Amino acid sequence: MRRDVLLLSEMIEAADQAQKLTDGITVSALEADRQRRDALLWNFTVLGEAASQLSEEITKSYPDIAWKQPVRLRNRIVHGYWSVDLEILHTAAREQLPQFSVDLRRVLAAVREGT
Repeated sequence: MRRDVLLLSEMIEAADQAQKLTDGITVSALEADRQRRDALLWNFTVLGEAASQLSEEITKSYPDIAWKQPVRLRNRIVHGYWSVDLEILHTAAREQLPQFSVDLRRVLAAVREGT
């Protein structure tokens, strides 16, 4: 369980950071800002890698959470960098990550209560 706490904490931090990196930024501004774009890619990579390493106990206990989505996005970033659509990342950060962060915090609180 301790590893799951670490992984969930890393996921929350990466999701929060991805949201901050896209706050008030258009896709075209993101394309023009290499440092911000690379940071966004890194945070999505961390998010997906951590999600892929969560225990089966966690992922099966919370089937309502889309655990595989960040893993698939991470794989796309890592294995097909030249074809990553920044609009998809921008949309995910702005529209999907806020609720995902809430869900992750809920799971983390439950895991901490159980330990």
